[in-house]
Amino acid sequence: MTGPLDSWLHEKASARADLGLRRRTVAIRENSVDLASNDYLGLSRDPRVVAAAAEALHRYGAGSRASRLVTGTLSVHADLERALCDLTGQPAALVFSSGYAANTGLLTALGDADTLIVSDQHVHASLVDGARLSRSPVVISEHNNVEHVEQLLKERTQTRAIVVVESIYSVLGDHAPLKELAAACELHGALLVVDEAHGIGVAGRGRGLAHQEGLAGHPNVVLTVTLSKSLGAQGGAVLGPELLRDHLVNVARPFIFDTALAPASAAAAAEACRIILREPDLAERLHENGRVIAEALGIKHAIAAVQSVPIESPELALRTAEALRDRGILVGCFRPPSVPDGVSRLRLTARANVELQELMDALREVQDVLADLGARPTGVAA
Repeated sequence: MTGPLDSWLHEKASARADLGLRRRTVAIRENSVDLASNDYLGLSRDPRVVAAAAEALHRYGAGSRASRLVTGTLSVHADLERALCDLTGQPAALVFSSGYAANTGLLTALGDADTLIVSDQHVHASLVDGARLSRSPVVISEHNNVEHVEQLLKERTQTRAIVVVESIYSVLGDHAPLKELAAACELHGALLVVDEAHGIGVAGRGRGLAHQEGLAGHPNVVLTVTLSKSLGAQGGAVLGPELLRDHLVNVARPFIFDTALAPASAAAAAEACRIILREPDLAERLHENGRVIAEALGIKHAIAAVQSVPIESPELALRTAEALRDRGILVGCFRPPSVPDGVSRLRLTARANVELQELMDALREVQDVLADLGARPTGVAA
């Protein structure tokens, strides 16, 4: 016996299958070569990071047991917030349970009917959802087009405005023109929100693109970060003025009503921050591996962790990724609607802790599979 929900779900599943966009969860083989994950610096398995997590696990237990405003705030959360400020050069930080929660929490706490949100065309889904939930009018700016942002700010009728960008975009690996955007925001009385999810650990010798561009502590610039990529842990944070932190503690629903970040994850991320500060060469090793990947596959080198190989169809991209997984090589697969320009891509992560010989061996496998399947890069800029 089936009900209306079953019929509707079958219809949706059939439509996804027809478009070649079906997704599924697959447990990875433990001995695979990882060119797919977000563990850009390899810190998730660094003995120092693991030891910090284990110590917090034994000291505080497996979970935080409550929201931050009840009994969930532990000394390890304060330690993490200090470490994030030290890394990014920001004056204050507030930790959330995920990067998604940090982005939605920030925008919903700042938005209202008299605040225009100018959102870059390529921003992450968490920022898109935060803008939608904010009750603010939203306009989309052309990707990395400062003149268009200025035009939208100049023409607005709202009192306040927030410009939302990522520092480094995860699909194309291109950098936002942060200096120019910050200047435009200052001129037009707007706030610049920069998601450093793919910038921390990657740009600015690991301290992020905003720090590299001299915007650390800028009064018109607020950062969001995830702890689940270069920091090798889990969680998210907003970094900016102390007044903003206080506002979020009192207003941001994903902070107020969610259980606090698990102490083991908080301790792991804090230790990762300290390692990145002490060992800025980690970021350079990542970029060296990125150059190797780009040269081997004949694609444009992105000054980022993710190197993207454009493939002519979603079906072919998926078949290529699956064939590589069968050979013990993990690569990502970007397909619509997760790609901003509708072009499917293989996603190869340049990770700092992958040795050169292992990387070269894996890339030969990638070359073989691309040739076997006829999945040559399409020539679209990566």
